Amino acid sequence: MAEPQASAGGQAAAAAAPDEVRGDGLAPARILFVGDVVGGLGRRTLLDSLPVLRERYEPTFVVVNGENAAGGLGITPKIADQMFAAGVDAITLGNHTFHRREIYPYLNDDKPIVRPANFLRSQPGRGAVIVEHDGVRLGVVNLSGNLYLRAGRSAFTEVEVALGELKEADHVIVDMHAEATSEKVAMGWHLDGRVTAVLGTHTHVPTADARVLPGGTAYITDVGMTGPRGGVIGVKRELAIEALVTQMPIRFETSEEDPWLMGVLIRCSARRRADSIEQVLMPRPAPAVSER
Repeated sequence: MAEPQASAGGQAAAAAAPDEVRGDGLAPARILFVGDVVGGLGRRTLLDSLPVLRERYEPTFVVVNGENAAGGLGITPKIADQMFAAGVDAITLGNHTFHRREIYPYLNDDKPIVRPANFLRSQPGRGAVIVEHDGVRLGVVNLSGNLYLRAGRSAFTEVEVALGELKEADHVIVDMHAEATSEKVAMGWHLDGRVTAVLGTHTHVPTADARVLPGGTAYITDVGMTGPRGGVIGVKRELAIEALVTQMPIRFETSEEDPWLMGVLIRCSARRRADSIEQVLMPRPAPAVSER
């Protein structure tokens, strides 16, 4: 059976508003958020998919979680620049932010790349940024869960500080990079009505609960990953299985099988309110040039 070219799930209760400027002067916006990009295959999948997604959805903003983009762990300045050159507006990170030391100075530069806001203030980088297109300002916040992950401070406390820095933003999306489902769900309810979207990342498997919460905040527990679906959350499956069977240390390598892009599209027309959230799940388009 042929794979579907794209699938949509978790549609919001209301349809997207017409593409016209509202009485308050705020134009409708479409925000495309792409889940954890894993390794070189994930990067190639992202770059090959962006032209298709731009034609299909005409996103106002593209935000990408890139914390696994360098060999499955961390990100480098070269990779971040490659994403920005491809039209990505902002990059979020997570628990592997500091895996590669060369990224430290880059995080302190004037680039729209954010690491979790609840890391220590003494650590490189910042947790929130504003990007602008067509007169619409989008605030992007990155958070780390506290359960099972090493974040220096409470995500629920520090998100208030981050939101205080984004008062001028028309829309705000929060990338909640967390292991525990409970933390992500709780953050969605905690911020409902105050931000445009709370989007879970980190576990690499898309969940089926995309929806707009009663206060108008789009929510999903995990967006999924952009990379090799044929592995075990990005790792070659034989290596992951060997580690689980033997309970011995195994050097993991990124899988190269069955690459998919996983993300969500958020449509919004009122300030910090989502009209709908749609899952975007698609196999990597055929490369324009052979990689052999």
